Amino acid sequence: MRIKDFYSYRKPGRRVSMVTAYDYTMASLAAASGVDALLVGDSLAMVMHGMENTLTASVGMMSLHTAAVARAAGGKLVITDMPFLSFRKGVGPAMDAAEELMKAGAQALKLEGVDGHEDVIERLTGSGIPVMGHLGLTPQYVHGLGGYRVQGRDAAGAAQIKRQALRLQELGCFALVLECVPAELAREVTGTLRVPVIGIGAGPHTDGQVLVLQDLLGLYDKAPSFVRKYMDGRAAVTAALNAFDSEVKSGAFPGKDDHENDKRDKELAGAARL
Repeated sequence: MRIKDFYSYRKPGRRVSMVTAYDYTMASLAAASGVDALLVGDSLAMVMHGMENTLTASVGMMSLHTAAVARAAGGKLVITDMPFLSFRKGVGPAMDAAEELMKAGAQALKLEGVDGHEDVIERLTGSGIPVMGHLGLTPQYVHGLGGYRVQGRDAAGAAQIKRQALRLQELGCFALVLECVPAELAREVTGTLRVPVIGIGAGPHTDGQVLVLQDLLGLYDKAPSFVRKYMDGRAAVTAALNAFDSEVKSGAFPGKDDHENDKRDKELAGAARL
């Protein structure tokens, strides 16, 4: 998938699917699926590193995870979040951060909000870097928003989101993520913009949907209520670990077939572990 392909999802009956990916293994699974694009989200600070929020994600952290995802992504579009404050310190530092992330393997960058860093977005898009906007619940603003709350419920909040969405389009963003806004507001924004709108917790009327991969697989124990879980990953993984534990303690693993010399020598040549 390429950036220009996003615009085909403005046609009736087309939808874009996007999931987060933070490491090589999960990205390779997503790459083998029909999912259209991979987002290296700064939510990795919470999902992969156990942090309370996304604010601890750094450019170095995002670069490391982006490189791992890019190595497995195949033809999937890889979009990376610019982390907290990396695009709020002026154009120069923002461009340095963007350079590191793009060289790590990102094909586009996602920025939260718009007010106060319009110049950064213009410089990025003018330099050939595709930019995806992000409005509504913007996790990097969690303290200013008073927590993780639905945004745009009242007239003033909705008007601000609609204004910001149009501004992001004017600045050259190729797509917009709308997070945790009322479904009717998401419908209005989607109907107003020329660029595709991807929702998360924003109802069914956008041009596509994005979810955290560990949420939809049922692996993350703090998934929000709007997530649909497509499997109970935690139960499946726990059952597999308990089966391994039981067989180790009973002596059933390793068995004869698990450690034949010929088989072991062949496997170890290309699969060293630990």
